[in-house]
Amino acid sequence: MLQINSSDSHTISLLVANKPGVLLRIALVFSRRGFNIESLVVSPTQDGRFSRMTISANGNPSALEQIVKQCSKLIDVVQALEHSDAEAVECELGLIKVNIEKERRQELLVILDHFKAETIDITQDSVIFRMTGTGLQFDTLMAMLSEFKVAEVVRTGKIVMARGRELT
Repeated sequence: MLQINSSDSHTISLLVANKPGVLLRIALVFSRRGFNIESLVVSPTQDGRFSRMTISANGNPSALEQIVKQCSKLIDVVQALEHSDAEAVECELGLIKVNIEKERRQELLVILDHFKAETIDITQDSVIFRMTGTGLQFDTLMAMLSEFKVAEVVRTGKIVMARGRELT
């Protein structure tokens, strides 16, 4: 498994105008600086004129500082911030399908219970469950599921919210 230096892993949130082309312009800023976007989540805010983008990327911290500054200068970007683990709460949502024989189902359910995953669907030969947690929790669960037949995994990517009264 690839180990990523946590100092090279970054989470950026952007408050942007909800207009066509904004995502493309932001992705180009990352691309020009050689950053690979690991996950990207875009959703509307309470005010439908704006969207919140949460971008997880790996790369050099000084290059990231330039990316945040360049994104801040884009016309449709209202705010661009990097969030550290200490100042923000992070979460991911995922659906995982495991093909499993009836005899091993209880073993799987015990593991899922430990991770507080919720069973969504059970058939004769598969289980689909939903989990929320940090990226590390997902990675740990996936390592534990390696002895089972994982058929599909769909993850939302990281979302963050600033702690306390600070706005994201």
